[in-house]
Amino acid sequence: MEEYKWPLPEGFRKPCTLRQLQDALASHETLASPVLRCDAQRNLHLRPGGCSGIIPQDQVAAPFLSGAQRDIAALSCVGCSVCFQVTGQRIAADGSTEFLLSRRLAQEEAMEHILRHGTPGMVIRGQVTHLAPFGAFVDVGCGLVALLPLANISVARIRHPAERFALHQRIRAVVQSIDPQQKRIVLSHRELLGTWLENAARFRVGETVPGIVRSCKPYGCFVELTPNLSGLADSREDIPEGRLVSVYIRSIQPQTGKIKLQMVQELGQPDFPTPLHYQITGGSVSGWRYRP
Repeated sequence: MEEYKWPLPEGFRKPCTLRQLQDALASHETLASPVLRCDAQRNLHLRPGGCSGIIPQDQVAAPFLSGAQRDIAALSCVGCSVCFQVTGQRIAADGSTEFLLSRRLAQEEAMEHILRHGTPGMVIRGQVTHLAPFGAFVDVGCGLVALLPLANISVARIRHPAERFALHQRIRAVVQSIDPQQKRIVLSHRELLGTWLENAARFRVGETVPGIVRSCKPYGCFVELTPNLSGLADSREDIPEGRLVSVYIRSIQPQTGKIKLQMVQELGQPDFPTPLHYQITGGSVSGWRYRP
């Protein structure tokens, strides 16, 4: 997998300067600035480079989004930085110069770039924009949102994306698929968390370590040691799923990909969204924050 320089997500861009704004009239460069308000007609009002700017309602989002999505897109932009291209300028009612902006053009250009150069397996940067029970929505460029399904977040079973991610968190993800007709992008994250052997190598037989109870069955409880590694402990009816526990490592079996654990005690409630030493951008996994 290789990281590819896609169009930047909106939250990654710095607010533009007046000079950039003026130059963009000719260069059509994609800029960014925070949205101050959305009026009753769903026009977005900004102050890029200290000047008055407006994104008309029909320029707020790309046309391949449905009407309902465009309405939500306009309302959810307030207080956030958005991408745009400068399409012109005019004299406002108060006599000041107002720049005409288009987020739609920036998104269409970004999607065209993705469809031309994007392939499954690429590692891209994104920013979490919304969390739902079935997955996380991630801005993968200029406000274009891709789905990261719940099952693609980690090998270890989780109940909600909030157990891994927080709103506005910057993450890396793998492109799983791109649908040119529907202009839909599906992401995965589990491939970035290391293989079973890589994660298991961090642990030793005889150690006692923290983990999260992810699933309880009559024959035992599956305890997550890292986002891509779980082991089976003895059944405990008094400890519900989702609780942080300490476990003794009885055996690690690389041949079968199994880890046998012994439950020691309950430690409390995990402090989501991220493990203590686990970073979305890469790598490590030992220990969890928790609330007693």
